[in-house]
Amino acid sequence: MAQQEGHPSLGDFFYGSVTVGERGQVVIPAEARKAHGLQPGDKLLVFRHPHMRGLVLANVDDVRAIFDELQQWEAVMARLSDEAEQESETE
Repeated sequence: MAQQEGHPSLGDFFYGSVTVGERGQVVIPAEARKAHGLQPGDKLLVFRHPHMRGLVLANVDDVRAIFDELQQWEAVMARLSDEAEQESETE
C-alpha cells in the first residue's frame, strides 16, 4: 500500500525491537530516547494497551500535563453546559 502524503508511516512510530532481560529490563533504543528527550533517571509510566496485547510507555510529566489539560477542559465544558442550561431556562 502506497504512503499517502501527509500521513505518518510505520517508520514514524517504530524504533526497533528490544529483548526483555532476565530481570525484566529493556533498553529503549537511542533514537527513541533522543526523539522523546528521555534522560537517565526520567520516570516513565507503563500502561497496558487498551485494545491489544502490548505496553505503552509515557513520561510521568507528560501524563501530568495531559491530566491538567483535561481538568481545564472539564471546567470549560461545565461552564458551557451551565450557560446553555441557563439560556434554555430563560427561553
